[in-house]
Amino acid sequence: MNADRIPVIVGVGQVNRRDDDLATATDAAGLMREALLAAEADSGTRALDACDTLELVRLFSSRMEHIPQTLAEQFPGIRQRPQFVAGHGNSPLLLLSRAADRIAAGQAQVCAIAGAEAYRTEKRLAAREAASTTNPDTMKGALAQRTSDAARRYGLVSPIEIYPLFENAMRAAWGQTLEQAQQESARIWSDFSRVAAANPHAWLRQPLEPADILARTPRNRMLGFPYTTLMVANNSVNQGAAVIVASLAAARSLGVAEDRLVFVGAGAAADESHDIRERCTYHSSASLEATIGLALQRNGIGADDCDLVDLYSCFPCVPKYARRVAGIGLDRPLSVTGGLTFAGGPIRNYVMHAVAAMSDALRAGESRHGLLFANGGFMTNAHAVVLSRAPNDGLPRGFDVQAQADARRGPIPTFVDAYEGPAQIETYVVMHDREGRPERVTLVARAPDGRRLFCLGRNADTELVQILTSGATEPVRQAGVVVRSGEGLNVWKTA
Repeated sequence: MNADRIPVIVGVGQVNRRDDDLATATDAAGLMREALLAAEADSGTRALDACDTLELVRLFSSRMEHIPQTLAEQFPGIRQRPQFVAGHGNSPLLLLSRAADRIAAGQAQVCAIAGAEAYRTEKRLAAREAASTTNPDTMKGALAQRTSDAARRYGLVSPIEIYPLFENAMRAAWGQTLEQAQQESARIWSDFSRVAAANPHAWLRQPLEPADILARTPRNRMLGFPYTTLMVANNSVNQGAAVIVASLAAARSLGVAEDRLVFVGAGAAADESHDIRERCTYHSSASLEATIGLALQRNGIGADDCDLVDLYSCFPCVPKYARRVAGIGLDRPLSVTGGLTFAGGPIRNYVMHAVAAMSDALRAGESRHGLLFANGGFMTNAHAVVLSRAPNDGLPRGFDVQAQADARRGPIPTFVDAYEGPAQIETYVVMHDREGRPERVTLVARAPDGRRLFCLGRNADTELVQILTSGATEPVRQAGVVVRSGEGLNVWKTA
């Protein structure tokens, strides 16, 4: 065993800040600094003075070009200037895998990774700037800039407008009724709330019953059907997290206690197209399937060997699909943090907290392995990593499994912008206003020849809303007719 080439986690740190005074609120750079210091303290050493690299998750809520220099000045022992990586919710595992691979290749001995979001503060600052009592949707504005014109015209821009497309398609593909699908979501989210209640780093720590997740109240209104407020990521947080990774030899040289070491296993990562028009189906992802399957295979284990799991949970469709792919039942929690609703969803950096929580859990008990699965974009970027308590020498390094994912993927339907004629519903979303009333229906439909198109439901078509949301029948694959509106949009008419 070459201890110089075996990557281990030696320190983890997490930070929450609920600053009410905007003038003194800790910004993202400050959250990263505090998290790095907490990770170093957790290692019990001066690990940052021996650090070769520091890589950061790129912020979503604000610019960060100044942050590398700020951190370089605050941590002069880091040998290379801090770098940040653009990405999505998969970014922390990407950085963890890169650090592990760098150590395994002999290119570094100690690496740090960190990220943060001060989105709660940024939203309040934006509201103050706009002289408004409501928080502006800064996320949707940023996402619109990189969304296709077709998706924008049909209201498919933000995660809450797009993830229901996957949820509704998966329910139909799995043969579930609406009630069965919602009960599964509620059970998983209730479990998350209980995990978060026991997690000192969680943002919300109130345990909830499944009925609480499903109950429609002013504080749990319907957003994008079938998701309520308590089923979606809570981005309005100020949170930071950091992880320090070292070679086993460096960890021992620094004096890290053996019972603090967590071994970084092999990872796997692959992507789908960011353009949601270019998906094989909305009920499957070749990248997610290849990533989870190959991460387990490359570590020589199965899901049953993973005593702990953390499956990304921005919306219920993700952990529900991931658990099916991995073969994990509902009899065990699917998160070590409490998920993005309760532990907190600091946009791109949630999984850094999951790495920290998984490391703490592995250190604390008799668990052998932990499976981390991260999702980014609109079920676009998939990345999985296994953490273990014991070294597994000779693991493959390098985590790109894109070729294997591409080989699994079926043909992509041709997208047509303008269409008239018969069609079937492929999937759909019903958006609701702030009072919980249906506001907009967007459908993805398929023409008889297989071509894909977007279309809108008429605002006054209460019959269509009833078909899509009542659960009386399965709307997916129902037939209708598409006509063109005077504004040049496709409009759905129920057959």
